[in-house]
Amino acid sequence: MTPSRDPLAFIRSNTRLTPVPYAPEIRLHVADEATELWQKTEEELEEIGLPPPFWAFAWAGGQALARYILDHPETVAGKRLLDFASGSGLVAIAAAKAGAAHVLASDLDAFALAAIPLNAAENGVADRITATGENLIGCNGPFDGVLAADICYERDLAGAVGGWLHGLHAMGTLVLIGDPGRSYLPRDRLDAIATYEVPVTRSLEDAEIKQSSVWRFR
Repeated sequence: MTPSRDPLAFIRSNTRLTPVPYAPEIRLHVADEATELWQKTEEELEEIGLPPPFWAFAWAGGQALARYILDHPETVAGKRLLDFASGSGLVAIAAAKAGAAHVLASDLDAFALAAIPLNAAENGVADRITATGENLIGCNGPFDGVLAADICYERDLAGAVGGWLHGLHAMGTLVLIGDPGRSYLPRDRLDAIATYEVPVTRSLEDAEIKQSSVWRFR
């Protein structure tokens, strides 16, 4: 992937700082329209066929997981956490605001790696969130828990991540998943611990309200 000339300038030029609909305590740099931003991303990087700009939107599962964490701060307080496939950094920010000692926010998208610290700073938690582009699937720590939202949209990814997270759960690591019930969510191994009616963007989710849950492995 060709590096962006200035990812922070690109993010600021193509997004607005907006409260998250279901977690308005948090503000994120988000885009108004997915397809237009996708095209601009390809132009910026001079490359076609790029994945969607997941970092520029507050997805249903991430909003649900962020809401749960903000409402149940004891779940994460004092813990060292990994926010896997962090995107905008929404869930990492929620965890830091709820009292997590530190959150490692991982993503493979170069724009996400710029958006995460930018959004963290806007929410006053930049000192407790570190962004990384390392592929951490299979990593066993050092962290006390893993947060993952909206990761079950593609079969191979869901299979690899699901197996890894289930193994961490078996070792006693906290694992929380935010998901609206996407195609490859391993429901047979999970229990929903909270369910919300989350406002979303119709162009992204084909609905204005998406029922989304926070899940734990059995």
